[in-house]
Amino acid sequence: MNGTVSTAELLEKVKALVRPERWAHIQRVAALAREIAEKNGLDGERAYLAGILHDAARDLPLEELARLAPPENEVEEAHPLSLHGRAARVLAEAWGVEDKEVLEAVEGHVYGVDPRNGLGMALYIADVSEPGRGVNGEIRELALSGNLLEAYRLAVRNKVEYLKGKGIPVHPRTLAVYQSLLHAS
Repeated sequence: MNGTVSTAELLEKVKALVRPERWAHIQRVAALAREIAEKNGLDGERAYLAGILHDAARDLPLEELARLAPPENEVEEAHPLSLHGRAARVLAEAWGVEDKEVLEAVEGHVYGVDPRNGLGMALYIADVSEPGRGVNGEIRELALSGNLLEAYRLAVRNKVEYLKGKGIPVHPRTLAVYQSLLHAS
């Protein structure tokens, strides 16, 4: 799954790159992603790994984010922190992670993932609803009750509505996921 690198080694690599508050968030997200995955018949350990990796690049300087994941559109240029998912994927690949679904989940936790990526949906939901955030408890509970797709649909819809309500441009990938979820069953 991870080439030659162990999960323990990855934990240390990520921990070294982030602030203590971010590390605490990462640990909560990873544990919740594992639980959501398991409640929905998915591989909990792979979801846990995606959770550990998802914010690996979040505390890097903006210049480093842009170097690892050059902006691909106006939204990314205007909001460089949105690059941290793609940058985390680049780091994970450099560290020897080869699991495509895990890598897609890491990259997609910012914009959303194709609904066929169950690990990605579990991670996305875990990130937006982990208890430390104090929001989206209903989305978390829906996912934990075995309704992963419905919880993901609600999470993406909430994000799109929130961004539009704040006058913030929605990333093209997020809009594409949002549209695909209107028709997913």
